[in-house]
Amino acid sequence: MKERRPRQSGLATSASHTSKVYPSDLTFSEETKGRSNRLRRRSTQLSVAMAPPPPQSHRSPSPSQPSGKSEVSDLKSQLRQLAGSRAPGADDSKRDLFKKVISNMTIGIDVSSLFGEMVMCSATSDIVLKKMCYLYVGNYAKVNPDLALLTINFLQRDCKDEDPMIRGLALRSLCSLRVANLVEYLVGPLGSGLKDNNSYVRMVAVIGVLKLYHISASTCIDADFLATLKHLMLNDPDTQVVANCLSALQEIWTLESSTSEEAARERETLLSKPVVYHLLNRIKEFSEWAQCLVLEFVSKYIPADSSEIFDMMNLLEDRLQHANGAVVLATVKLFLQLTLSMADVHQQVYERIKAPLLTQVSSGSPEQSYAVLSHLHLLVLRAPYIFSSDYKHFYCQYNEPSYVKKLKLEMLTAVANESNTYEIVTELCEYAANVDIPIARESIRAVGKIALQQYDVNAIVDRLLQFLEMEKDYVTSEALVLVKDLLRKYPQWSQDCIAVVGNISSKNVQEPKAKAALIWMLGEYSQDMHDAPYVLESLVENWDEEHSAEVRLHLLTAVMKCFFKRPPETKKALGAALAAGLADLHQDVHDRALFYYRLLQYNVSVAESVVNPPKQAVSVFADTQSSEIKDRIFDEFNSLSVVYQKPSYMFTDKEHRGTFEFADELGNLSITAESGESVVPAQRVEANDKDLLLSTSEKDEGREPGSNGSAYNAPSYNGSSAPSTTSQPLADLAFPSTGISGQASASSLAIDDLLGLDFAVGTAATPSPPPPPPLNLNPKAVLDPGTFQQKWRQLPISISEEYSLSPQGIASLTTPNALLRHMQSHSIHCIASGGQSPNFKFFFFAQKAEAASIYLVECIINTSSAKSQIKVKADDQSSSQAFSTLFQSALSKFGLP
Repeated sequence: MKERRPRQSGLATSASHTSKVYPSDLTFSEETKGRSNRLRRRSTQLSVAMAPPPPQSHRSPSPSQPSGKSEVSDLKSQLRQLAGSRAPGADDSKRDLFKKVISNMTIGIDVSSLFGEMVMCSATSDIVLKKMCYLYVGNYAKVNPDLALLTINFLQRDCKDEDPMIRGLALRSLCSLRVANLVEYLVGPLGSGLKDNNSYVRMVAVIGVLKLYHISASTCIDADFLATLKHLMLNDPDTQVVANCLSALQEIWTLESSTSEEAARERETLLSKPVVYHLLNRIKEFSEWAQCLVLEFVSKYIPADSSEIFDMMNLLEDRLQHANGAVVLATVKLFLQLTLSMADVHQQVYERIKAPLLTQVSSGSPEQSYAVLSHLHLLVLRAPYIFSSDYKHFYCQYNEPSYVKKLKLEMLTAVANESNTYEIVTELCEYAANVDIPIARESIRAVGKIALQQYDVNAIVDRLLQFLEMEKDYVTSEALVLVKDLLRKYPQWSQDCIAVVGNISSKNVQEPKAKAALIWMLGEYSQDMHDAPYVLESLVENWDEEHSAEVRLHLLTAVMKCFFKRPPETKKALGAALAAGLADLHQDVHDRALFYYRLLQYNVSVAESVVNPPKQAVSVFADTQSSEIKDRIFDEFNSLSVVYQKPSYMFTDKEHRGTFEFADELGNLSITAESGESVVPAQRVEANDKDLLLSTSEKDEGREPGSNGSAYNAPSYNGSSAPSTTSQPLADLAFPSTGISGQASASSLAIDDLLGLDFAVGTAATPSPPPPPPLNLNPKAVLDPGTFQQKWRQLPISISEEYSLSPQGIASLTTPNALLRHMQSHSIHCIASGGQSPNFKFFFFAQKAEAASIYLVECIINTSSAKSQIKVKADDQSSSQAFSTLFQSALSKFGLP
């Protein structure tokens, strides 16, 4: 909260007297014309005296080092010699010493032993020395309450000084001690400060009352300071004092209203028409910060009728023209909230606020433009037709940062309609060749989104097909994904699109989403693409080289669809795909292959109706945000919720963000302790590991790689195009269509023969090659948090999957430590954990027993959905799937007897 200095011209502050060593609120005043020549000379020497020391002179990394100790001892002896000295030049010497003390304090050297000498040397009329002494005292008073008692006398004496600057600074330092045992010494100076003739002292005293409340609420209320603050808010001539009173009263009465009915009534009285109108009538006198405070306060007021609404809006009309963006946004929020129940006026408000907001976007820093654009984006989503004629304001400039360009692309997508689609798409196509690849990708996605809005589809499809012909991998990848969505909504364009897509080689598409889109089109339109079965067959042959589970899932489905349309050409590829899928270590791929295999065993016609039914065009694609979420964000207009595009509870409540926040993009593992949470900070994991990781039996319970946690094992396949697994009688795998097992076996053998499968049956089965040895983990693995953070930042994500937890496991998760002990028994150790029901977050690590390979895991468990999201990173990428299988096995056993 800002504290303004007095208005007297003789006490104006010189910006040249500021030093980097001190915080921004430690300023130095020029001497008035009535001061002596000696003080004037000292003022001119201030910039030299306060210059920061050379970096190498005091760079002591720790107060325990000999150099730091010797320097502190020298400073102590020199300060003691100057204490009480009034010799000429003594104050200049004190300044040099004080400057060294503050410098040492700033770089982390413990100079608390100089407390007594600093207090003795502060007995001077030099305001520069007092400021440095107040800074020193405020830094060490809270950690040394006994030493703080030594400062009470001289601070109380300074609170009665004839210079208002010294009175204010002393009162601020006295209230900043924050020592509960000293609150009795604050009441008298605060009472005098609230009645002081100087506005700066009153302003500091108001904030001092708030500090006193947080130290001792009962003392603050018993002293009747709140009534004094209310009187000052309504009668003080200085607007900064009024603003501080308003802020302090809101905070205090909000906290008190939960326990006191009287405080709740006072809070309602504060939000009354006389108070609101009084503040609005003086709003032009307030500073920018104070105007935002008043406007936020007024937005909570509910007018009695429409005449009050129009009076308030007329009074604040000129605030929309303010140069400060925060004032403009606060005024916009107030206008929007006042007119929510008046539809016609609300629309007129949109028209009125459009020009001021667009002006703010084009002026100021990129950060300010982004903040205003975020609010404009929210308004555009609510009323796109109002901003449709101003689409050129959202064209990207060459010198804008990427985050501004990305938001402008979203704005262009939102304002597109029948009248401006051609111009917007033409502009977006220019961005596709941008040197900034992420922006080029976003521009192509924007073109696709506009096409899905049914605006000028003919021209947009032609543009997207041109993108497919560009010799840029990222352009082709993005265009493939968009063409797939277009075909789902506009099947009538299949002939034109397939003609171009058929010329794209699957070997040139590397991104998983793009390859999955291409495979989907190969399966969906295989009857129109001559080479579709052969392209799919080549992809199946390279099954082991495809690391994306999404691509393998699409490949299974595409081969099935192609089989129903062109059976002779596809049956070999389908047999190989089913065998490879059944042997796949990924749970979803394995289950889908098993599902398709059983469908074919049961009835081919039923399988076709399930996998390749008649398609209907998709009319509307799912929105990423519900209307409820958008309304919640609108209610929190002019806040970070709009910038983050999510309600505040999603990034402030522990239930949604968890105790630990981890950013994959930055590689930062930030661990913060919350009140009431039993958490272990990263830097203290080893010291407190007995509380977090209780010693249990160290037992490796790894499972065989072929099981995948399923009750079924994949049948072996002896073909060359797919790996083989443990053999199993086919009768166990068959899903009989009748009650006669012989018929089911005969049906199964017919499908196997048709697809060219060579599954072993019964006792005549040829033994499969032995499975690979299970993954063994080191039960005593150790990893410090710093290394964990560094490895997580450097290693790519090997596996990202979602698992289901058993009901017993969810019931056992009432205390996270139970899961930590369970996983440790499987040689998987937890380095950090946090959150509360229903969201828990854990970071695990494990080490290969026979090597130094490390596995890192982020596990987010939602007890409401009984789902766990897991990300695995590994030094040895080849064994990451085996570790994931082991991790899943251990997690699935949690809570079971």
